[in-house]
Amino acid sequence: MKIPARIDSMKLLLDDARCLIRMLPDKPCREAQMGKHISMTTRREILGALTERYRRTTRPEKTRIINEFMAITGYHRKHVIRLMRNHRYLDSPKVARVGRRVYNDAVREALITVWEAADRICSKRLKVVIPGFVENMERNGHLSLDPIVREKLGTVSVSTIDRLLAPVRDKANGSRRRRRRQNSLIKARVPIRTFSDWDNEPPGYCEADFVAHNGGVSTGACVHTLVVTDVASGWTEGLPLVSRQQELVVEALEVLRAQMPMKLLGLDTDNDSAFMNETVFNYCLANDITFTRSRAYRKNDQAWIEQKNGSVVRRFVGYGRFVGIVAAHTLGRLYQLSRLYVNFFQPSFKLRSKTREGTKITKRYFKPATPCDRLLYSEEVSTATKDRLQEQRRALDPVRLLHGIREIQGTLVALAKPPGSEYGDVPASQSIDAFLEKLPYLWRDGEARPTHRSKPVSPRTWRTRIDPFKGVWPTVLGWLQDEPDATAKEIFERLSQKYPDAFQPGQLRTLQRRVREWRQAMARELIYAGAAKEGEPEQMGHVAASEEQGTVPLARMGTLSGVPLYVGEAD
Repeated sequence: MKIPARIDSMKLLLDDARCLIRMLPDKPCREAQMGKHISMTTRREILGALTERYRRTTRPEKTRIINEFMAITGYHRKHVIRLMRNHRYLDSPKVARVGRRVYNDAVREALITVWEAADRICSKRLKVVIPGFVENMERNGHLSLDPIVREKLGTVSVSTIDRLLAPVRDKANGSRRRRRRQNSLIKARVPIRTFSDWDNEPPGYCEADFVAHNGGVSTGACVHTLVVTDVASGWTEGLPLVSRQQELVVEALEVLRAQMPMKLLGLDTDNDSAFMNETVFNYCLANDITFTRSRAYRKNDQAWIEQKNGSVVRRFVGYGRFVGIVAAHTLGRLYQLSRLYVNFFQPSFKLRSKTREGTKITKRYFKPATPCDRLLYSEEVSTATKDRLQEQRRALDPVRLLHGIREIQGTLVALAKPPGSEYGDVPASQSIDAFLEKLPYLWRDGEARPTHRSKPVSPRTWRTRIDPFKGVWPTVLGWLQDEPDATAKEIFERLSQKYPDAFQPGQLRTLQRRVREWRQAMARELIYAGAAKEGEPEQMGHVAASEEQGTVPLARMGTLSGVPLYVGEAD
């Protein structure tokens, strides 16, 4: 028994032949019968030519026509018979159905009013509250509907509400429709890897991300750093890009692959369009690189690269804004030194285990090791690679690398360009000997990285408010000279009694600060006066040195915060 390729219904088969449907070939019979694909237009033309002959001929001839049409098109016999009998519906143009309008403009206007009164809720929720809103609005005199319109509002369906409110919603929402991104198809082809999917991967499986050097201003173009870090060892590479074009990303990956001591086996990125595109996808496919991505808005899926963005890129570069080829070239020089300094001489922690007991989380870490050491301890790294790493580490000088990094960081400070500003002056370079000489004392200057130093704040030499004790300060000085142990609160109470309604309670803090400064100045004067008795030249030399450094003692200045120290100086 011959079983056709397509069965309209299982009832057409005999009971003994129903199991034969599983024996059908994988490819449809119409593909075996047809040498090439026939368009729908051609099929309609053939159908039109055979239909007239089919209707006028005998039954055996009809069978032959059906068999020929089946062989050409691959259609099922029952379908061919239906087409031959009802060929007119294929050529007849579609005419819009004309019928009566059930929901006219009055119903639409009433529906819009209720929709606005219900705060523009969705149609499914609006369908439920329409009767109650109509009754309430009519009872309070906000709406007066015709009985027919009220009845239609009560029977309107959810789909009809959507159809009637569609143009109104588009106008109200500004036609804000979510556009389908071009990288959606790529995302569907790139599998997701979460933070829990990393299970002791060998060296070569990396995470990648972009760091924007925009200075906190997202508008305008800026330099971006492509960062790649190996999950197993922590080996980190960085490369600046003036643009995030697909071709540049592929070229940067090629450069980073050449710099890394291990083969790039896998690449895990976020959902950035700079990664989710055909160019990067095909590049990974052609080079046997496992391409995965993280979940959207889940930065913990890329915990390793997010850590390196802060501990490597931001630590050495800072948060300034860098624009142009010159800044990118300078960043490239910095990364060539920092990659050696970090990967060979900067140990880091690596999580060993994490356990939770109630609300307490206990983390255990491996012994701190450099990325180079982890590669040397790894069994997946070849002996030749380990020998090359050891030879390269012996040839490096960490102090010289740090000196070069500090020099380039000073240049980056001058290149950090806020929007609308000019480049600053490049600081003078210093030799390695001068750097070594200052190295033990750099802690005195605070921050050693030029990219992270705060701008110097000029001393404040002006007052924002009128001094409330300027007129009474001679009186206060007299009281302090007569009673040196008097507290500022006692002096403030005496001033309030002597000058009623002249001072506010909140000004006590100002007087306390002023009295404390006066006591410190008098204590310094006593110290310098004792030094003058022992030897005048030593005291004068101290004052002269203080004048050169800009720290002249208050006793020689004669004033305190703009007011005199003595009663006689007030005149």
